[in-house]
Amino acid sequence: MTHTGPTTRPGGDAAIRRVLRREVPATLGILADPRDFRAMRRYRSFTHHDHDAYLRHSDRLLRALASQHLHTTVALFDPDEYADYCSDTGLDADSPASRSRFTAELARRGPVVPCTGEPLADLLPHLVETTVRRATRHYATVLLTGLGTCADCGEDIGSASFDRASRILMRLLEVAGPGTHHLVCSVPAPDEHLLAVLHAEGETTAAATVDADESAEFVTVLAAGIALRTRGGVVLRTSRPGAPDYLHGWRLDRGRLLPLTAGEVFSAYCTDATTGDPLPPEPGVEYCAGFPVTTTDSDDHH
Repeated sequence: MTHTGPTTRPGGDAAIRRVLRREVPATLGILADPRDFRAMRRYRSFTHHDHDAYLRHSDRLLRALASQHLHTTVALFDPDEYADYCSDTGLDADSPASRSRFTAELARRGPVVPCTGEPLADLLPHLVETTVRRATRHYATVLLTGLGTCADCGEDIGSASFDRASRILMRLLEVAGPGTHHLVCSVPAPDEHLLAVLHAEGETTAAATVDADESAEFVTVLAAGIALRTRGGVVLRTSRPGAPDYLHGWRLDRGRLLPLTAGEVFSAYCTDATTGDPLPPEPGVEYCAGFPVTTTDSDDHH
């Protein structure tokens, strides 16, 4: 007898499901902070009792997903954001399904960190750093967009400050020249202290290579300091093979970035910020004066 219908081999359906499963991404919303973990325990459907055990089980789950070659990411789960999300969407906060929907929202808007089988303990610092950087950039952007226009010229203060900060960064990297550069910008803001870090590789025949996200964060924080005319500072450390590290510094003063003297740079780095006690200088480092970074006559307008 000839069979004309579909042929199904043993295990065929299961194999198809496994193939399809590999194309379904997975995101785990992780409660990295013990306080956040305790906050979630107010929900009856959240059945975890011990934070360390929760992290161990999360680590095993992530490794298992990675071993199946699934695209897996990790996001920070914030209980306050979750409660607001449930309130805004009308979801029951005491529900695994609601937590799953919130995690899917985290995966959509980020930040997330991919997991390829490394320990969760190695992922968490990177995830926290990425999340803090994203929040810092968002806060600084909100500050800039809310400043309005200049009463004298009608120019948008936030946009003008961002453009000026971009030119300052280009000038810093241009004068710094070849080498590996590490820049830090620190700016006090009304509700929090903003900090941005940028790494760059300077070449002798081309512009420095920078990460686009780091560059945008650095410029946004510097622009906030310029626009708010607050005090703050920028530090540039340059490393080259076979040479000491060169450390330069500047201070923000009424929207301008002014070079520190070599003595001021030395004093800033060789003084304990908490006690005021002197600290020994770091070996292999030369403390240098900042260099001028004004780029155009219009930079001092606002």
